[in-house]
Amino acid sequence: MPFPVSSGLLDVCVLAVLSRGDAYGYKLTQELKRAVDLSESTLYPVLRRLQKENFLDDYERPHDGRNRRYYHITASGLREYVRLAEDWKRFKISIDKIITGEAGHEQG
Repeated sequence: MPFPVSSGLLDVCVLAVLSRGDAYGYKLTQELKRAVDLSESTLYPVLRRLQKENFLDDYERPHDGRNRRYYHITASGLREYVRLAEDWKRFKISIDKIITGEAGHEQG
């Protein structure tokens, strides 16, 4: 069952992939599609926003007679990734507790 993906979740996913190495848009899309329903037209605004926030840089390299744009995570992007990953862990634990019934019941 697919769940809606927020922009915050897309941010951490993009930053996670790029924390492991530079990638171009299509490769990023394919990597993210393994977990979320995503198109390139959805990804590119996220990439532009992350660039505007100085979390990503880009550069071009020739490939098959044309240039391919690669994205690279910056130092501030790595810090943001760590922060978002910690937020995700806390959120995931909270949701898991609700789903498994471990959250407890408040008396009221």
